[in-house]
Amino acid sequence: MNFSKLSDKHKGIIFIIMSAFGFAMMSAFVKMSGDLPSLEKTFFRNIISVTVAFILILNHKGSFFGKRENQKALIFRSLFGTLGIIFNFYSIDKLVLSDANMLNKLSPFFVIIFSALFLKENISLKQISAIGIAFIGALFIIKPSFNLEIIPAIIGILGGVTAAAAYTCVISLSGNENPDTIIFFFSFFSSLVTLPLMLLFYEPMEMIQFIYLILAGVFASLGQFGITFAYKYAPAKEISIFDYTNIIFSALISLCLFGILPDYLSVIGYIIIFMASLYIFIFNDK
Repeated sequence: MNFSKLSDKHKGIIFIIMSAFGFAMMSAFVKMSGDLPSLEKTFFRNIISVTVAFILILNHKGSFFGKRENQKALIFRSLFGTLGIIFNFYSIDKLVLSDANMLNKLSPFFVIIFSALFLKENISLKQISAIGIAFIGALFIIKPSFNLEIIPAIIGILGGVTAAAAYTCVISLSGNENPDTIIFFFSFFSSLVTLPLMLLFYEPMEMIQFIYLILAGVFASLGQFGITFAYKYAPAKEISIFDYTNIIFSALISLCLFGILPDYLSVIGYIIIFMASLYIFIFNDK
């Protein structure tokens, strides 16, 4: 296959599937690293991304910290992105891998809400209906109960909310900042913020745990740069549905590495959320 001869849409699809695989593998290595604090995992996850982005910016002679008028959006993107990673990593540790990742994949629905509230984008009745259906699907995954077992699922949803807030900031930065700058600023900010907290709650790790966290960082970089290039070639409305291949990858990885599959209620939830996403995808395409 000659990559250069592919259409921009097909290139975008390849990159977003690559990104989905990268984030699924990142989640697996985070889970395999064991019972370490989420802040510690977040710090090591960002070390690789900040290094790769630093090298790319040096090569392109780009900006490390962006334009002055974009600083506020870059800071909010980085703050919400950091919270999103911490929440996501906590839910990955406590839930079935594909459950945690699917709850995180509620973020596109929250992006619709935030874009309407803060970017003044129009929101239609069809989009509101899809959001309501997606949350019904989330209930099948969460299986609400009046005890502490519900906490990891709630934190997983918070991961989706904060990730959506970060993506909304990225949308506002689109066309105004280079993707390498956005990734570097976020990774650098996140490393800087989590470093003192990580040192405060640091737990010694074995060499194998350190290797797993470095690999998590490598695959996180693959995921991050993959999705950046995906949206460079094609708009989200044309390719975003392919990001849900992450759940397929996560379920297969969970079975192969941990011998665990989601229960039937979770699978029903996956299908409902996917159908709501497909509905939005078709609506946007039209």
